Amino acid sequence: MSSGDVLDDVAALVAERNRIDALLTRRVRAAELSQAPERDGQKSMRPWLRGHCRLSAAAAARLVGNGQVLDHLPALAEAHDAGLVSAEQVAVAAVALTPERLAAAAEHGVDLAEVDAVLTQVAIDHPHADFVAAVRHHLTRLDPDGPEPDPTEGRRLMLARHADGTLSLRGELDAVGGEKLQAALESFVQADRPAGDERTRAQRLGDALVQLCDTALAAGSLPVLRTVKPHVAVVIDLEDLADPATGREAGRMGFGAVISAARARWLACDGTVSRVVFGPDGAPLDLGREQRLADRHLRRAVELRDGGCVFTGCDAPTWWAEVHHLVHWLDGGKTNLANSALLCERHHTKVHHGFRVERQPDGRWRTWRPDGTEIRTGPPLLQPAA
Repeated sequence: MSSGDVLDDVAALVAERNRIDALLTRRVRAAELSQAPERDGQKSMRPWLRGHCRLSAAAAARLVGNGQVLDHLPALAEAHDAGLVSAEQVAVAAVALTPERLAAAAEHGVDLAEVDAVLTQVAIDHPHADFVAAVRHHLTRLDPDGPEPDPTEGRRLMLARHADGTLSLRGELDAVGGEKLQAALESFVQADRPAGDERTRAQRLGDALVQLCDTALAAGSLPVLRTVKPHVAVVIDLEDLADPATGREAGRMGFGAVISAARARWLACDGTVSRVVFGPDGAPLDLGREQRLADRHLRRAVELRDGGCVFTGCDAPTWWAEVHHLVHWLDGGKTNLANSALLCERHHTKVHHGFRVERQPDGRWRTWRPDGTEIRTGPPLLQPAA
């Protein structure tokens, strides 16, 4: 193919992707408005898309948010349908369409149809940066004087975990909140300046943030999380812990990161080591020296076995979940591991209103709707429903 043919193909494929994104966004919006996710025990399309379509939290949120944009900006929606506007551009427009900003537009007499026309023209004819600037200009019109905002409205922190367990941070703080963080971090930075230190400023701040967390966790004054004090947890096989080799990807941490056996041994130097014996079905059989299964010990066993909410399609982590009796204790169910399941608050309520979860002999969990049909998370359909 000639260079021109290749470039034409690229442009055509981008336009086709835009059209498919528009169709998908409209279907997601229709499902959201009809409360379709309730069929599978989910509150909204965001968790359904994560659990059933394997989307990231950010991708699911953007799809749902874009559907709301198409409702309010029909011209932009039409351009998206035609492949002239991308899903990314629609997502940029979403920041101007929060309930608060829609109310401000109505209060200031802003004609959304005019805004829609202008933004659509810029999106089609100008570079992406110009479109971002046009949306920002619209927001400035809604609040030209800039009254003193609630500081909590300007605070946000996003944590993105990568495949290797590392964590990226991105966020914003108001002036006072930022001052508090800087004051806390700077105290560690200035107190830890050994001779010959070649760390960059960014590295020293990163170390200070970790030290700040160490200090807060060690103080023991943080709020209790699901009956357990916040702590750093690592699950590792005894053989890997005892083996002096590095043992990469041998330990699994409480929030999902995977670390080497060497790093786990380093953490164990000033931590508590608890023995948990697993049976052939992957269920904990023994929790070390405890004489009986008290609440916190049972919870630890259920967390180790289940790893999060067991309701099909749910990705809620252990710290959002509650321990559920498969057979209610009023009906003779025992408070033990075999009769327990980890469920997030929403799905704990669902299984008390007709839904049912059951652990199979091979350790897998399955979920049934009140009508007896099973909830499955198979591969996405090749052809969209008519």
